[in-house]
Amino acid sequence: GGLGKGHLVREIDALGGLMGVCADKSGIQFRLLNRSKGPAVRGPRTQSDRVLYKKAMRSEIAGTRNLCVVEGEVIEISIQKDRVSGIVMEDERSFLARSVVLTTGTFLGGKIYIGNQASPGGRIGERPATKLAAQLYGLSLPMGRLKTGTPPRLDKQTIEWAHIEKQIADKEPVMFSFMHSKPLVDQIDCGITYTNPETHKIIRDNLSQSAIYNGNIEGTGPRYCPSIEDKVVRFEDKSEHQVFLEPEGLKSNVIYPNGISTSLPLNIQEKYVRTITGLENVKIIQPGYAVEYDFVDPRSLDVSLETHKIKGLFFAGQINGTTGYEEAAAQGLIAGLNAARLAGGEHKIVLDRAEGYIGVLIDDLITKGVMEPYRMFTSRAEYRLSLRADNADQRLTPLGLELGVLKKTRRDRFERKIRNLKKVRDLANKCSVTPNEAEKFGLNVKKNGKRKTAFDLLRYENITVNDLMKIWPDFKNHDEKICEQVSFDARYAVYIERQKKDIENMRSDLACKIPKDLDYSTIKSLSTELRTKLQKIRPDNLDQAGRIDGMTPVALTLILSKIKINKEKRSA
Repeated sequence: GGLGKGHLVREIDALGGLMGVCADKSGIQFRLLNRSKGPAVRGPRTQSDRVLYKKAMRSEIAGTRNLCVVEGEVIEISIQKDRVSGIVMEDERSFLARSVVLTTGTFLGGKIYIGNQASPGGRIGERPATKLAAQLYGLSLPMGRLKTGTPPRLDKQTIEWAHIEKQIADKEPVMFSFMHSKPLVDQIDCGITYTNPETHKIIRDNLSQSAIYNGNIEGTGPRYCPSIEDKVVRFEDKSEHQVFLEPEGLKSNVIYPNGISTSLPLNIQEKYVRTITGLENVKIIQPGYAVEYDFVDPRSLDVSLETHKIKGLFFAGQINGTTGYEEAAAQGLIAGLNAARLAGGEHKIVLDRAEGYIGVLIDDLITKGVMEPYRMFTSRAEYRLSLRADNADQRLTPLGLELGVLKKTRRDRFERKIRNLKKVRDLANKCSVTPNEAEKFGLNVKKNGKRKTAFDLLRYENITVNDLMKIWPDFKNHDEKICEQVSFDARYAVYIERQKKDIENMRSDLACKIPKDLDYSTIKSLSTELRTKLQKIRPDNLDQAGRIDGMTPVALTLILSKIKINKEKRSA
């Protein structure tokens, strides 16, 4: 989870995906980031026990009806006349398919770097997918290289915990799945320590030995999760960087030091890590490393994540240039839904930017492409006041019900929640007081003589549901979480109304018809490539134009502006 990423997991859960359920079944430290800020930018996060997460996911997959799991390496996508027809395995087994979803992670042409040493691999100790990478290059898909990294793993028993700051779990944890209300396993503390000038000097003195700086790695790394080498170089004015010491599990002896990803040689890793407070005598169990891998330019995909070039071939995850598990899972959900629907002869499912962070993610990828691994942030969503983590089920679960992808238990729980929300909203809109009456209960509101409903009062930052209970005890009869949800809705009500109008205008613009005789060559600000494509494809409306490979929001605005100018000229 995290800021933006947590929103994605909530949306995945609202549509019946498994990530949130398994995160709750394995979460050993839940924390709500930005708790002191508004609900729109709060981000749920958990430290998961790796063993418990795997166990939960395997159990969920094994219990899924009509799902057959086949283990092995795919070395080829079978294609006939620009359409997918199946896959071929390394052991020569083949499977026929009308649609295929490819999720390669960091394994596509993967290469691992530790100092000057390089070896094939998508993850340490695991082989890369080289034959599949060669086939994709042979299909002339637009491809490139990206990189990511991981920190050294530390031996828990060799850390001086008494010298390290504790990071405790939230007393009131927020779950990822709407099906759960409290943690399902024991909660633990994590640790916080810091690098220092001595750490930075060792790293700076040995940059030439880092795979990132010695020219061995071509791919671009994630700007927002940089390696410790990048941090030292780019933020040379900072004397310290935070390091989170995260246990990999309740029974694990492995500590993940989040914040010091590296590709320096092992002896240098040992040297700089042991300058950090609490880690002076630490033992490294596994060295940190960088991994470079192939990706496909996501502008070669449509909004369903199907490739333009090959019908029935869908891509999801790091093959599309994204960073972590959350972005990958969000794409996997949409690609999987659409691949299944294509195979069944049904229309594609598309989420736009106003419906969810998943829509923002996909729209960003297919319109802008990536120059570096893409990471989701709340700031990427222009409608984030409406797209909160707390209301993801209200936004997307109805779609899941419509598609038939949700279990009965989830449907029943959701419908019960909606009924309870309605009861509290009705109560909040029915109860009212004058400003003077409110003042008697210690509530400071604007004295304009007008009665204010309980819903109106909740718009004030300093008024909570607990304050309302002093005036109207009936609120005590309702679930605390339901009341909190109504208070969030009240706080954002005015802004959401404005956003609704913005969304209506956006959708109205997308539905705008493009005249068949529009001369794109006169729109000089459009790139030559886009003008050529538009002249050839001749989209019927802006929505169709938006799906053209390489199209951007700015280009759509230019086309819309040209249409309006032409209309004004004709009417004049």
